[in-house]
Amino acid sequence: MYSPTTRLLTVLELLQSYKQMSGPEIARRLEIDVRTVRRYIVSLQDMGIPVEAERGPYGAYQLQRGQRLPPLMFSDAEAVAITLGLLAIRELRFPVDVAAVEGALAKTERVLPEKPLAQVRGLQEAITFNVGSHFAPPALQQSEFVVILSSAVQAGQRVHLSYRAWNGDVSERDFDPYGIVINEGYWYTVGYCHLRQSLRTFRLDRVTALELRDETFERPEDFDPLDHVLRSIGFVPETHYVEVLLKTTLEQAQAVIPPVLGTLEPTDEGVIFRRSVSQLKWVAHILVELDFPVVVRQPEALRAILRRMAAQALAMIDDPA
Repeated sequence: MYSPTTRLLTVLELLQSYKQMSGPEIARRLEIDVRTVRRYIVSLQDMGIPVEAERGPYGAYQLQRGQRLPPLMFSDAEAVAITLGLLAIRELRFPVDVAAVEGALAKTERVLPEKPLAQVRGLQEAITFNVGSHFAPPALQQSEFVVILSSAVQAGQRVHLSYRAWNGDVSERDFDPYGIVINEGYWYTVGYCHLRQSLRTFRLDRVTALELRDETFERPEDFDPLDHVLRSIGFVPETHYVEVLLKTTLEQAQAVIPPVLGTLEPTDEGVIFRRSVSQLKWVAHILVELDFPVVVRQPEALRAILRRMAAQALAMIDDPA
C-alpha cells in the first residue's frame, strides 16, 4: 500500500524522467484515477514546483524549463559522488563561484538522510587535496568565460575576445572556438582566429574580455582540441626556451617524458627535448630525476637553477665537522 506522499514523489520522478506525460498515463502507472493525479499536480504546484498542464481530454503535464529546479532525490552513492565532485571543484580552483559551490554543498547536506549525511561529512573531514605544483596556475579573469565559451562551442557561435599576451601586449579578435581543454591546471580554448587567419590556442586566464557575436561557424569534422593544444603549447612564446640533450634512446625518453611536457627529437647524439616555459624550476626537478645523462644547451637560467640545487644537495650531506 503506497502512501500519498510516496505517490506524490513518484509523480515528480515521472515528470523529471519524461519530457511530457498525460494524466491517464500517470494514473495507469500509479494505479490511481485521473482526478487523484490532478490533486497531486496541484499539490506540486502549491509547493512551488513549476508543473505546466495542457488542458483538454488529452492534456499532459510537464516541468517548466528554465525556471527553478525541482527537488531531486539521490541514492547514497549518488550523494557521495556529488559531494566528491563539489569538493574537487572547490579545491582544484575550477572557474565556478565559490559561494555557489558552498551553497550546493550546504543544500546537499540539508536534504540527506542520516546515513549518507554521515558519509558526506566524513568525506569533507577526511579528504585533503594536494593541488600544489612547482607553480600554481593563475585564476581566470571571469568565471563566466568558461560558460560563455562552452555555449559558443556547442552552438557554433563566434565570439569577440581581448587577449593579454605573455609580454603584456593586449589585442582583440573575432574567434571561432572549437573546444576547451584543461591541461596541467591551465584552461585553454582552441579555434580559428580571424585576426591571424589560422588556428590558435589561447589561455583563458589571459582573456580579459569576452562576448558572443551573431555570426556562426561550423567546426571541422574530427577536430581534436586536446591534440592541437598539446602540440601547440610546447612552443607558446614564454619567458624561457628550453633545449636539453638527453643521452638515451627515443624509446627511453618517451617512457619518462610524456608529450604534454614538450617535444622529443632523435639525433645522432641522443634525443633533443624542447619546450617554452615561464617557470624553470619544474623543468629542473624533472631533469635531476632522470636516470640517464643530460646536457642543458639553453637557457643559462636553467643551468643556474641546477647549480644551486646541486650546491644545496651537497650542503645537506657534507659533514659539518
